[in-house]
Amino acid sequence: MKQQRNTRQRQLVLDVVRGRRDHPTAEQIYQSVREQDAHVSRGTVYRNLNLLCDNREIYRVVMSNSDRFDLRTDPHYHMHCLVCDSVVDVPYTYDRAYDETLEQETGYRVLCHHMVVEGVCPDCQRSETGSVQ
Repeated sequence: MKQQRNTRQRQLVLDVVRGRRDHPTAEQIYQSVREQDAHVSRGTVYRNLNLLCDNREIYRVVMSNSDRFDLRTDPHYHMHCLVCDSVVDVPYTYDRAYDETLEQETGYRVLCHHMVVEGVCPDCQRSETGSVQ
């Protein structure tokens, strides 16, 4: 991996991700960075997000509508509310046995797998019906 110098802008982007627990989009991170330094461009934020992901300092959660960013870099799963667009970590342990089974059955060398469960969060269920299903 190519050694990159740590810039003030990269540290600012990383600090914004570290300060959030809501799996923000790149645009949300950009807006937060701009609140702290109006001179940082959108391109600088996006480039630094990519570099931070490449260096495994943060994790990109690939979503159908827009990627999200996560401070947790260990293998874990996510849930996505299709109503409010929130993303949360799933409180279950990553299943390494699934990787091993896939390797045995397919011949692939599995590095990891990603899972995003889509549904409706409890808050949105309450809003829709007045109570959680």
